[in-house]
Amino acid sequence: MRTLILASTSIYRRQLLERLRLPFQVVAAEVDESPHHAESPSVIARRLAKAKADAVARLHPDALVIGSDQVCDLDGAPLGKPGTHARAMAQLRAMQGRVVVFHTAVAVVCVDTGFAGEAMATVRVRVRPLDDATIDAYLHVEQPYDCAGSAKSEGLGIALLESIESDDPTALIGLPLIRTCSLLRAAGVPVLG
Repeated sequence: MRTLILASTSIYRRQLLERLRLPFQVVAAEVDESPHHAESPSVIARRLAKAKADAVARLHPDALVIGSDQVCDLDGAPLGKPGTHARAMAQLRAMQGRVVVFHTAVAVVCVDTGFAGEAMATVRVRVRPLDDATIDAYLHVEQPYDCAGSAKSEGLGIALLESIESDDPTALIGLPLIRTCSLLRAAGVPVLG
């Protein structure tokens, strides 16, 4: 089997990929993640997943490289990783009582074989009505400043939500494993034999 590389330093993506019990390496993708002018959240996610996979695949042409990106979409506008408590407060205030869409794209690339595949999972999340005290308490406990949308559904952030709709449940955490498995099988990786 070819070397498998995850083109991401995200601990969340690494933990998800470990579920597949395939040996893999982690290589940071040096990619400018700035959105292009008038680019929709879903297009940003697709473009960056492919760019990350391509950047690492150029450095490791014999490897099979997985790139992924997630963009939180509130009314067609991308919400990035907040980075700070104040920005996370603002994001959760804006999202409370509303439906937010998370676009999680995955790309698998191998330069030597010419394989290139992409897939997208879309997750609709209904955030329950929240007051500032609840938002502040949550942020102090979990500090999800490195998460698009300022909450971790796999942790205490689940208490902020009313519902999650998706056909690929790990997509909300950062890597759609159902779609990733499909792409890996198409590339010749025997996921579960």
